Amino acid sequence: MPKIKTHRGAAKRFKKTATGKIKASHAFHSHLLSKKTARRKRRLRQATVISSADAKKIKRLLPY
Repeated sequence: MPKIKTHRGAAKRFKKTATGKIKASHAFHSHLLSKKTARRKRRLRQATVISSADAKKIKRLLPY
């Protein structure tokens, strides 16, 4: 059986945690930042854990 290729676009956006959950950065933190509050921008810096429904799809793209 050949190896499964990793989806390179997904590999740049998601990381697996030690327990197998999928971690990603928040959207809406690249431009138009002047209208967003400091609290909102500060929270957008933090990574988030993807929901289990979406994580199943992403785990197929990141086999290793």
